[in-house]
Order: sequence, then structure tokens, then C-alpha cells
Amino acid sequence: MSFKTLSKNYSVSPQLSFDDVRAAAAQGFKTIICNRPDGEEAEQPTAEAISAEASALGLGFAHIPVTSGAITKADVAAHAAALRDNPGPVLAFCRSGGRSTELWQRAQAQLAANAPVTDTVYDVIIVGGGSAGIAIATSLLKRQRSLNIAIIEPSNDHYYQPGWTMVGGGVFTPEITRRAESTVMPRGVTWLKAAASGFEPEHNRVLLADGRAVTYKMLVACPGIKLDWDAIPGLSEALGKNGVTSNYRYDLAPYTQQLVRETKDGRALFTQPPMPIKCAGAPQKAMYLSCHQWERGGTLRGTNVSFHNAGAVLFGVAHYVPALMNYVERYGINLKFESKLVAIDGARKVATFEQKQGDTVTRVEEPFDMIHVVPPQVAPDFIRTSPLAAPSGFIEVDEATLQHKRFSNIFALGDAAGTSNAKTAAAARKQAPVVAVNLLAAMAGKPLPAAYDGYGSCPLTVERGKIVLAEFGYGGKLLPSFPKWFNDGARPTSFAWFLKASMLPWIYWHGMLKGQEWLAKPKAAAHA
Repeated sequence: MSFKTLSKNYSVSPQLSFDDVRAAAAQGFKTIICNRPDGEEAEQPTAEAISAEASALGLGFAHIPVTSGAITKADVAAHAAALRDNPGPVLAFCRSGGRSTELWQRAQAQLAANAPVTDTVYDVIIVGGGSAGIAIATSLLKRQRSLNIAIIEPSNDHYYQPGWTMVGGGVFTPEITRRAESTVMPRGVTWLKAAASGFEPEHNRVLLADGRAVTYKMLVACPGIKLDWDAIPGLSEALGKNGVTSNYRYDLAPYTQQLVRETKDGRALFTQPPMPIKCAGAPQKAMYLSCHQWERGGTLRGTNVSFHNAGAVLFGVAHYVPALMNYVERYGINLKFESKLVAIDGARKVATFEQKQGDTVTRVEEPFDMIHVVPPQVAPDFIRTSPLAAPSGFIEVDEATLQHKRFSNIFALGDAAGTSNAKTAAAARKQAPVVAVNLLAAMAGKPLPAAYDGYGSCPLTVERGKIVLAEFGYGGKLLPSFPKWFNDGARPTSFAWFLKASMLPWIYWHGMLKGQEWLAKPKAAAHA
């Protein structure tokens, strides 16, 4: 088994076998931590048995059993103590590695309480080097080149995630959606290649997973959203085989297209979890493109397609629903509202749903030949447990100014911001100039001049060659970028397809990430 490395001293793994313990010793691990309670599965080795094997090989061992979805502060404290008191490198395991990952992330704040603080005080620290992080950095530098900016981002790769729908639909190759993070990092910023693990806003510090702490004058938090694959039992183990796929992962989007090509008949399920999720239209996009491909290939009639939506409506803005319903009817899609995926059995090819009818919730098993799953999504763990979080777990900001409600030198944008807009790349493109203008005003002690109107865009790919372009803001207010005669969001157009397939990737790489603010100039706040 290969172990997943989270830091130079900590790795995680699914359930270890005795052979895995011996492999861990051979690879130089010094301590094993078991985060799994005994008896979760019939064939599961006990913690005592794993401990005995580890001890025989000269490895330290700690058993800190935690329940999935119910990790307590005491669990985190115990895990932090085990990491502090035992030699590394450490290998921690549970059923899938998810609990061991979350415990490590949440323990970093405690471990970093006495972390060494770097000497540099940055004018601006940006947490997250994704779409929002790079866009806000370039928007700031465009306005004030002298700023001393650091971006905290651990990843080697940067992704154009809106393109993954097109990969799953056989339109794009996956490679065009990925570039090295170093190639998008703005010139003149300091790249702190580490993961953020916590915040000390009272000291203007960000804690890093490698044990350091860095200090800022102004902070912009935009670490994205957590795709919680482990929230659905059986999903993590099933992905990428047995007909289970998702366009929400770079490595799985090609498998979506493979399954669509191979499916000639049978049952195809598409799921959408409860909100919030990034790009609320993406679950439908995968379905429509798949159906159109089957339609063109003459196999749609033999394919039973169902859309299991945990919500109660097809799309949150009613203006666009009639156009979408035309395609639902054309493709013969079975709509199942308030139907939430709660388990996957990949080997049996069976999905379990909780379906709500009035006050009654029923568990229903449905067989599948292929299933496209969108995972539940939550704020990142180190955000959810931080002083920056609102009760929702996302960062508590004013919806218009994007300034934190309790810490005036902190701003947030992108998927981690606790705003009610649609979480899309288009939203981040609009938010970045607003944050840039307002942050510089806050630094100068001036009133915040710009306001974000909740704009988000969702190009709904209803067939290859046509898109329903949904553009809207807070409260579902329509915010079209083009004249109605040119692009009417109430019907699909080939212009919107050209925009999605040909223009938007170029605008992303060469516009948004370079500080160009085409159709994104910040609007004045009400008091400005």
C-alpha cells in the first residue's frame, strides 16, 4: 500500500495490515497512530494486534479512536499530544485516512502555539493560491506594485476547474486544465509553499503546518472549499472503478468520458448534494453532456437516466428552469428531488439514497451501471475551527465589502467566504477587484469604496454546441453581461458555447490570473 504524505513528518493511510506495518518500518516511519475504533468492520485487525506488530519492529504506537463526523476537541488535543510526544515520521491510519487527515489539520493550531515566528512582516498575506488567491494578488499589484505580498499555497499544480466538465464531456483533454503553480505565481510575490493550519488574528499571524508562523498587516483568506468525499460511506474506495466517477476531480473527469462511451444501455445516475457546493450547475452539466452523447450515438433510448438532487428545485434561479426542463424532457431524465446520496457499494454497483416526502425520509437502494457523484462540500477544517469562522463554518464577511465582520484587516473571497452567492470562478473574478480596492482603502484608514453584488455565472452545457448561460447575483437577481438579443439566458445559444469552450479558458489564464478586469470593474459601495 502507498501512504499519503501530508508533511515531511506525517503521512496517512487507510486500514493497515500487518504487511503494511512492516512496510512502514522499512520506509523509516518511527510511530504509528491508529485513529480507528475497534470493531468497525468484521475483518478489521484490533489496535492491540497492530500495536504488538509495531512494537516488535521497534515502532512507537498510539491508539486515539475517533468517530467519523464527530471528532471532539479532546480528540484533537490527544492527537496533538501524540504527535508532540512520539518520534517522527508518523504514520496515522483509520478506515480511509480521512479522520487521520482531519485530526492532523486541526492539531496544527495547538502544535503551532509555540511556533517560531518569521521576522518578515508582510503587507498582505494571501491564504490560497487558487483562482481567487492569484486573482487578488494580481489585482493588488496592479494598483500598488510596492506591496510586500506572500501567498501561502502547498500545491505544485494549478487547475482551471471549470474545464473539468468539458473533460468529462469529451470536449477538452485534461492536460489543458492544469499548469504548474510556479507559472501562475505573480512576479514579485513571495510563495510560501506550505499549508496554512490556523490563525491568530489577535496577533496578525497565520500558522503553517510546517511549524512556522507568519505575520501580516492585512490578510486575505481564500483557501477554497473542502470536497468531503469521506462523508458518503463507500465513496472514496469506489471512485475510479465499478462505474463510479466525478468531474469534481482532475484524475476522474476522463473516467466520466470513458464510462459515457462504454455505456450503451442500463442505468445512469447523477447526484447533487445539499448546498453549498462549487458551481451548482455542474452536476447537471455532466448529465446533459452525457445524454447528448448517448443521443448522438443512438443509445439514449436504452439508457435509464436519473438525477438525484438533494434540493427541491432543478435550479435556484427560476428564470432558467424552463430552458433546462426542455432538455430534461428531451432526454427522458427521471427527476428525483430531495433525494440525497448517503452510501455507495461499488462492488455491488448499488447507491443508497435518503428520499424525503413531506416529513417522511425513506432509504432507497438503486442499482447503477454508472454513477456521477458530486461530494458534499464544507469549509476547510482549519477555517471551520478558526476564529475567522461564522456559524456556517465559512469565513464571516460582509457580503458587499467582503471585509471580515470582526477583524477589520481581514478580507475573504472565493469559495471559503461566507457569502450567499453562487460559488463559481466567475464570482471570484468579480470579487477580486472589490477586495483589492477595499483592502487598500482599509490600509489607508479610508472608507471602503467598492461593493460586490453577488455576481456568479453558470454556463449550463445542455448539449454539445449549446449552453444556457445563467448570470445572476444576490437574491437571484439577473445580471446579464451581454444584450438580450445577443445572448438570452432563457434559451440555449451557440454563442454561450463558444464563450465557454473557446474564450473563457483563455480569459482565465491570460486575463483573470494576470490582473485584467474585463467586465469586472468594481462597483461603488452605497456610501461611496
